[in-house]
Amino acid sequence: QVQLVESGGGLVQAGGSLRLSCAASGRTFSNYYMGWFRQAPGKEREFVAGITWNGGSTYYADSVKGRFTISRDKSKNTVHLQMNSLKPEDTAVYYCAAGARTYYGISVAAGYDYWGQGTQVTVSS
Repeated sequence: QVQLVESGGGLVQAGGSLRLSCAASGRTFSNYYMGWFRQAPGKEREFVAGITWNGGSTYYADSVKGRFTISRDKSKNTVHLQMNSLKPEDTAVYYCAAGARTYYGISVAAGYDYWGQGTQVTVSS
């Protein structure tokens, strides 16, 4: 059974940093890509960042480029999202996801097969 478990969320002031982690288990993730999405109250879930498990290629939403960094630790089956220079508009529940349906593109939620439960990130002004 595949499990994705997020951790690292919390409350931080604007300009601060947080590091989210996603522990993946239950299968081999080679040929998969891993992504972080977020959903704020009253808004649709949106892509934040993605990384290919094998090659480590990274992709970012324009709104987080230069502030967020996604990485993976293959030895620990873990994906991280380092978030710097946080803004109040980054407040959301952040979800980790794993997918292999590459025809959707890494930024499309429909391309992901597995999702974590989410972790709350709140940025105060």
